[in-house]
Amino acid sequence: MHPLTIPQEIVDRMMTRRGHLHLFESLVPTRTALVVIDMQCAFLEPGAPSETPMAREIVPQINRLAQALRAQGGVVAFAQGSFQAHGPHAWPLFFDYMVNAQYAKSILDALTPGRPGHALWPDLDVQAQDLRVRKNRYSAFFPGACELPELLRARGIDTVLITGTLTNVCCEASARDAMMGDFKTIMVSDANAARSDAEHTAALATVMQFFADVRSTDEVIGLLQTAG
Repeated sequence: MHPLTIPQEIVDRMMTRRGHLHLFESLVPTRTALVVIDMQCAFLEPGAPSETPMAREIVPQINRLAQALRAQGGVVAFAQGSFQAHGPHAWPLFFDYMVNAQYAKSILDALTPGRPGHALWPDLDVQAQDLRVRKNRYSAFFPGACELPELLRARGIDTVLITGTLTNVCCEASARDAMMGDFKTIMVSDANAARSDAEHTAALATVMQFFADVRSTDEVIGLLQTAG
């Protein structure tokens, strides 16, 4: 698991700015969704093109959160990165510039719906009632990239718990856009994974200052269990 130590200067800054560290001291489970980002074989399978080894370590935390939230009447949603080389959902700016041609091909092959890499990691607790959506940008809340925001609003959801991989890319992007779309947002510190401790901690330090609360799995489950 990533160690998490938010720099004291940032904690002090938040205390001065807000008077308290955490944004939300309670949760309404029936208005809360657990959003699981990119926990797919392309990111978790050893040797996969986008392998993030730490992502395998956070599966138990995600499963605990899913089980706790379902028990309280909340929503669990799995957002899967889904890309294609051509067509209306293609992303040439990323695949033509951000990575070389060989790596671009390997990512596209892995994250094409129907391919083994696109599948959710088999150790995840996925139930029939859970939402499963595709996204074609980093963020599951970016306008036009994913249907998740509309599906959540239709279910009366106003709070999201962000989990998955990578902390500093798709998870952070989703948290930023969720907050700017007026969802109360919590990033779960030990249910997100990056490729290094430094990237993980830096992302959470930024997010907690401007976009979301940051809580551990135990803290979130505690808030769910004490909800009135």
